[in-house]
Amino acid sequence: MSGTMLPLLLLIYIVNCAAQSGPSIKGNNTSLQSDWIWNQLTCWEGESKPKEIGQINSRWHKKWVTKYELRGEGVGTIFKVDPNTGKIGAYRELDREKKPRYQLEGLVVDIKSNKQVGLSTNFSIHVLDLNDNAPIFTKDPFNGTVPEMSGRGTSIITVSAHDPDDPTVGKHANVTYKILNDQENFFIEQMTGVIRVKSPDLDRERKKDYRIIVQAKDMGLDPGGMSSTATVDIFLSDINDNAPYFPHRQYNYSVPEAARIGATIGRVKAEDLDEGENAKILYTIVSKNSLFRIKTDPRTQEGLITIKEPLDFEKQRVHRLEVEAENPTLVKGRKYKTKTVLLVNVLDVDEPPVFSKDQYTFRVYENLPVDTPVGSVVAKDPDQTKSSISYSLRDGREYFKIGKDDGSIKTIVELDREAIARYNITVEAHEVGKSGSTSTAQVAIIVRDKNDNAPTLAGNSEAHVCEDDVAGTVIHVISAVDLDEMTPAVRFHFSLAVRNSNFSVRDSGNNTANIIVKKAGFDQNEVSKFFVPIIISDNGQPSMSTNSTLEINVCSCDQYRKPINCRNFAALTSGVTVTILLIVFLCIIIAIVLAVLIVHQKMQKKNAFAGLVKPPGEIREQLVRYDEEGGGEMDTNSFDITVLNSLRANGPRPAKTSNCVPVYAQVRKPNNDMGSVVKMKKDEADGDRDGLPYDTLHVYGYEGAESVADSLSSLDVSSIDSDQDYDFLNDWGPRFQMLAELYGSDPCREISDY
Repeated sequence: MSGTMLPLLLLIYIVNCAAQSGPSIKGNNTSLQSDWIWNQLTCWEGESKPKEIGQINSRWHKKWVTKYELRGEGVGTIFKVDPNTGKIGAYRELDREKKPRYQLEGLVVDIKSNKQVGLSTNFSIHVLDLNDNAPIFTKDPFNGTVPEMSGRGTSIITVSAHDPDDPTVGKHANVTYKILNDQENFFIEQMTGVIRVKSPDLDRERKKDYRIIVQAKDMGLDPGGMSSTATVDIFLSDINDNAPYFPHRQYNYSVPEAARIGATIGRVKAEDLDEGENAKILYTIVSKNSLFRIKTDPRTQEGLITIKEPLDFEKQRVHRLEVEAENPTLVKGRKYKTKTVLLVNVLDVDEPPVFSKDQYTFRVYENLPVDTPVGSVVAKDPDQTKSSISYSLRDGREYFKIGKDDGSIKTIVELDREAIARYNITVEAHEVGKSGSTSTAQVAIIVRDKNDNAPTLAGNSEAHVCEDDVAGTVIHVISAVDLDEMTPAVRFHFSLAVRNSNFSVRDSGNNTANIIVKKAGFDQNEVSKFFVPIIISDNGQPSMSTNSTLEINVCSCDQYRKPINCRNFAALTSGVTVTILLIVFLCIIIAIVLAVLIVHQKMQKKNAFAGLVKPPGEIREQLVRYDEEGGGEMDTNSFDITVLNSLRANGPRPAKTSNCVPVYAQVRKPNNDMGSVVKMKKDEADGDRDGLPYDTLHVYGYEGAESVADSLSSLDVSSIDSDQDYDFLNDWGPRFQMLAELYGSDPCREISDY
């Protein structure tokens, strides 16, 4: 800082502080000058040593009786007062940018009572600013975008920086800007920070981004001061300033002549230095009557060349295409186009024979003899070799044959239009001496009609006449059908085969005829039915005719000629026809057959059940033993009844009377006496007359065949009167106590009849 500048700054601060701060007195405002006296209190920021910054004086102060004290911001830590002299000192470094002013209160306090004496005063301590902060940019880096080829002075971006120093002191906060590099392409406004284009020749295709360094300095345009820098990245956006171009003047492609329509034969690409929408390319084939088309691939911006029409090597082997590429958007106000040449070479392929028509239609009359010509098909080899063609039938060989060399189709049977009126067959053409070269053609053979069928009476050949019908009444309308072709020119003629005194036929001229009552007076008790022979003939060449009989039933009718009663059952109009009667009769037969099958099935079940009831001597009984102690599942064995039969060797013994409680309905493990349970089961089973004549005896034991003690069951011995002594079971502990009791003298132990 220059020597002339510092006194000027001090003067400005003193005047400013004098204007902003002054004495204020709490309580009574009288005799202000006599209560407190002090000089202006200021302090420079950045001073680290303790320094006296001012002094306060009060008339209330008496040396050794009172003392000065301070209250407020920073008292005791930053600011301290001499209690005797009132001098105020700063003991810490101050920063104006953090806090530019401190509000304090001065007062006089009695030393002994520590109570305030007199009035206090409020004052401020101002922190004087030094240029100790460089400008700070609002961001780093800055990003700006400008279209390429922009004119000089085009605004790109505005950079900004602020200085935390006091803007009211000199030029501490006056910031100016400057570009430190690349001053050829860009410049910056010193005071505003707006960066603008300097060179109008910025080309994105040569260089698309720039990085410049911008300096921000305080003290305005004066020399010196503090500064900082920031980076500014400038990107050039693309404009459509480049026309597309083809890297080559000619492109060559090859494609087989058999390639399908729509197949892609190749790609071509025009380059464009622009990007995005400006690099989109539209391709066009300029050549007229081209067999190809081209379209743009939106993903790669390539031109896809496809086949529009079939190719033929024999007709044209090379196709020369002129392709044009252009941008859909304008390039500097106009469209630019570029052209190239595509040469497409068509490759020869061994093609199958080609028929002169895709489909043939031939007509032939029916009833003609075998080997009647129908028509001929023609196929040729499209290749230069012009191979001979051989023909064959894929289907229809049971009706037709074809000449192997000339393709002529003939009949092998006599055709009948009324059986089959149209034949659709497939003819194959083969190149002689080659395999795989085959083509087909569809042939429709229509059989023409001849008048070889006589007309017949159409519909129901029955009618009715009412007993009270008068002469001239139309009782029925008849029509005819013909198996021959029914064209609009066909006409049928109706007439009576013999003269009839009761009815007449009137031809209506529209292929129908009316049956009219000629003579009235009918009685179904005398005649219930009339048979009227009718001749029907057509107008064909030659004319065909037939005799048909119309049955007319005599009925009693209501006022609307609806039959009420007809003696002939078959002629009733109640809707009961022969077909319905047959259906009813068939249903009855089916019901009878089902009933017989059900009865037969029940008889078989009854006989099968009867076979289960055998004489008592033939019943085999089985004893299933469950040993719950021992080797597990190995203890469950099927026991043959012969073991029990052996117990009868000495004859049955009478059962002893006992007071055992019978238990039959529920099978459960006995709590103590097995013999009692078995005997009660047996007695109860013997008295059950409704059950089957065989018993099942369940023995529940705790010893098994796989236990250490082996099986102790008495059923394995030949007689129940065994001499074996089982008193040792009592010595085996509580687990064998039940067996010991079973072989004791319990009266329930013995079972009779076993």
